[in-house]
Amino acid sequence: MSHAKLIAALTVTTALGVSAASAADLAARPYTKAPAYVESIYNWAGFYVGGNFGGSWTNQEWTNTANTTAFGDLGPGQGFRQRGSGVFGGGQIGYNWQANNFVAGLEGTIAGLDNKGTLVNNVFGAGLDDRFSWRADWMVTVTGRAGFAVQNNLFYVKGGYAGVNNHLSVVDTTSPFTGSGAQSNWHNGWTVGAGWEYGITQNWIVGLEYDYAAFEKKSYQLAGTAAPATYAFDARPVDIQSAVVRLSYKFGAPLVARY
Repeated sequence: MSHAKLIAALTVTTALGVSAASAADLAARPYTKAPAYVESIYNWAGFYVGGNFGGSWTNQEWTNTANTTAFGDLGPGQGFRQRGSGVFGGGQIGYNWQANNFVAGLEGTIAGLDNKGTLVNNVFGAGLDDRFSWRADWMVTVTGRAGFAVQNNLFYVKGGYAGVNNHLSVVDTTSPFTGSGAQSNWHNGWTVGAGWEYGITQNWIVGLEYDYAAFEKKSYQLAGTAAPATYAFDARPVDIQSAVVRLSYKFGAPLVARY
């Protein structure tokens, strides 16, 4: 074989080897699939504690049930109704369960309030006679909650039991029958409300809430200085409305992955 033919054969062999190696390299490249999209959703489930603060409004009523007209007082069925407002604040404790966007929970609250009023009975003229004072001073609720979550936002409604401590007193300032008396009673009732919460972090939550509560009527016996002058009333806080800002801390709340 001539030198020219030998060089040509080596050139062809080398070219074929390079082409085969390039083809092998192309075939060995793996196919990589794009990663699946993972969305992190806010986890509302878990145990939480917190506090709330705002204002409240109370409608108080009391109706005379004793015949004390001989002493210049109200007759049976006569009475008064008055509205008072004040600060409202306390704490909440609860637990949430979550299924996708639906959230359900149980919650208990206790709050102090400063709703009170004073009224002078001038039914029989402008002179001072009976001076009534009342106050609703603390309240508890045990409720169920149901809501719909949109990422860090939770919109919910609630309802259940409410109870409030109520105080009524009277002072008779007109001679010859003067005296005073007071009594406190616990009134059971119910409450409904609605609110919005926002998860600042996976543990800290702020919110706004409005609640309406209504209560039963109780009998109040307010004794005067003389036995015939005993005062007796059916009284109750007709309703208590409150609006508060809430801050809660939720324990053990990792992000929930949704594919």
